[in-house]
Amino acid sequence: MVKLANGHLRTWIEIDRRALARNYRAFRQLIGLKVKLMAIAKSNAYGHNLLDFSRIMVKLGVDWLGVDSIVEATALRRAGLKANILVLGYTQPVNFPRAARRRITLTISSLESLKQLLILSLPPQFHLKIDTGMHRQGFLLPELARAVALIARAKLRAQRALTGVYSHLAAASNSASSDTVSRQITAFEVALATLAAGGWPRKTLIKHLAATGGAIGYPAARYDFVRIGLGLYGLWPSPVCRRRFQNKIKLAPALIWKTIVSEVKTLPDGGAIGYDFTESVKAGTKIAVCPIGYWHGYPRFLSGVGRVRIKNHFAKVLGRVSMDMIVIEVTKIKNLEVGDEVVLLDGRKGSTAEELASLTQTSSYEIITRLNPLIQRFYI
Repeated sequence: MVKLANGHLRTWIEIDRRALARNYRAFRQLIGLKVKLMAIAKSNAYGHNLLDFSRIMVKLGVDWLGVDSIVEATALRRAGLKANILVLGYTQPVNFPRAARRRITLTISSLESLKQLLILSLPPQFHLKIDTGMHRQGFLLPELARAVALIARAKLRAQRALTGVYSHLAAASNSASSDTVSRQITAFEVALATLAAGGWPRKTLIKHLAATGGAIGYPAARYDFVRIGLGLYGLWPSPVCRRRFQNKIKLAPALIWKTIVSEVKTLPDGGAIGYDFTESVKAGTKIAVCPIGYWHGYPRFLSGVGRVRIKNHFAKVLGRVSMDMIVIEVTKIKNLEVGDEVVLLDGRKGSTAEELASLTQTSSYEIITRLNPLIQRFYI
């Protein structure tokens, strides 16, 4: 427990360094010696803090860091991190020179962006993103040949800036989607053949396709390196993936989100709780207030159905989740005082990201990435 936090903070997040290291070693063992590993640190490291998480991964020996934007990549460079960085999201052409100066590799996924990059006298290194069926970012196969031709006609420096090619599996975490994964792998192979025909043999490019689910379930999709995000934080891409592969790889959730009790009262006559009086309680019900709400990242959909842990007991969320407060029932919890710790999210002992996602009909990705970045993180 972080003693300092409970002394002056209303809410904080604790992140277990040892759990992160165990997850890293687990994936290293899974993928073998020939496959490199990219740690996905995008979106504030899935709620775990961009800088602290990236420093730990670099110290552990990760080969690449993956971020969403040039903003995140620049923050890592300013912090002194010298590891290979790939920006996975869209970068506006005005920022291409900054990427070149900072030795940041970009994703290029459209002809418009490619044309803007190729006219630069000093272009940044880049990876081509291929749309193999997810239909999000990336060059469709019919237009890839045109992209390759544009690069081939560019200056030698621009040709050499192309260092990698990749795509993304849309349903690798779904056991019923093996056929779609196979089709995407086949499409990726077609893209590699197109590049080879245009002057970039596959051995000259870094090739990557698999994220956490693909790396675990589809060895054929690992190629030169894998992009591991959720798995490094100790979470599974889906309940189905966990059930299928939990005996193949052990993951240790690293994040615990805590708050405190700020007020305790007993309602002698019972009554309704919170906004719009959506939930009523009987006489003698004891309630506690916790100073967090949906602004902090506790979903409003947990109104009346969420649960938290306090003094090794689970307490139900009563009524509406407010912007900055929740109310919980603590009738059966003895010796409760203002300042006592309340666990909101813990991947090891109930109130897991997966459980909260199920209650709110979303994914564990959304639960952890929407934790407010202003909440102080403690790496312990």
